[in-house]
Amino acid sequence: MVAGKIKVLVVDDSAVVRQVVSTVLAQDPGIEVLGVAADPIFAMQRMQRQWPDVIVLDIEMPRMDGISFLTKIMQEHPTPVVICSSLADSNSETLQRALAAGAVEIITKPKIGLKGFLHESAKVMIDAVKAAGQAKLTEYRVKSGVAALEVKPKLSADAVLSAGSALGGVKTTEVLVAIGTSTGGTQALERVLTQLPRVCPGIVIVQHMPEKFTEAFAQRLDSLCEISVREARNQDRVLPGVALIAPGGKHMMVKRNGAQFHVEVVDGPLVNRHRPSVDVLFRSAAKCAGPNALGVIMTGMGDDGARGLLEMRQAGATTVAQDEASCVVFGMPKEAIKLGAADSVLALDKIPGAIVDFQRRTQ
Repeated sequence: MVAGKIKVLVVDDSAVVRQVVSTVLAQDPGIEVLGVAADPIFAMQRMQRQWPDVIVLDIEMPRMDGISFLTKIMQEHPTPVVICSSLADSNSETLQRALAAGAVEIITKPKIGLKGFLHESAKVMIDAVKAAGQAKLTEYRVKSGVAALEVKPKLSADAVLSAGSALGGVKTTEVLVAIGTSTGGTQALERVLTQLPRVCPGIVIVQHMPEKFTEAFAQRLDSLCEISVREARNQDRVLPGVALIAPGGKHMMVKRNGAQFHVEVVDGPLVNRHRPSVDVLFRSAAKCAGPNALGVIMTGMGDDGARGLLEMRQAGATTVAQDEASCVVFGMPKEAIKLGAADSVLALDKIPGAIVDFQRRTQ
């Protein structure tokens, strides 16, 4: 519960929304607008200087979607969030995901007549922010004066897939590339995949992203790349020149049938508080592909994938971590490097070449 003025940060990729919402909220003497941000990455940079009491957040934004940002905020520094989005229709799955992730208020904005709607809904917006600022957040506990989220235990890949060797050490005529990434990964994946030739190893990808977002993301990449990119379906074969992206809300594992690889898309608990989890994908690649695989961990918060990449290296796979200078967030690669999981540390623009080199060496 906030005492004094409620300090607010507005995060929306629309300049009109940022300007109008800021103006509306500033009219109330009990609210102070700390600033605005065009996407969650800019917001995180702004929040390093001063943390807001309430965040007004859009869902559909570049570089990182609002629900992923909301989830991370709630895990790392729980803060009341008001979702203001045209995607949050009253009965939509998006609304349910936003509420499940921890949003305390929802405002549905129209796709047309937006500026007029925001002005007309000034009282609704102000009341929503004030309610958020006074929220007791019963899911949270106060520890050492800082709000902390009462989260379930952080599960490892053991919760989905047991460790240990399977067929991974056996050489096969087919190879694969397993890529894991999170914050900043949508742009990083675009830069890597668009540089790959049509003839390249089959690729399996976990990008931390909510349900319903991965299909559109895959379709966009497919339109930009020489290779084929699509959202994975259960039992899809891992084929040269095809990248399969794990569906949001599902784990994806590599399985082996003779010399061929395919993917298994399954439900399961959150691993490292993510589903899909990079650790689950990497562990499966270690078990089923071993030296027939290349593992790549790229930009992202947290440590999901670090242990899995180490398992891949221990199973004989080639492993790569993105370097700090080219990462949006150096969390995941940093943790992998600390564990000794990476054979090499490469700038983002060198990773496509590493994939091509891996294919040449294994042919």
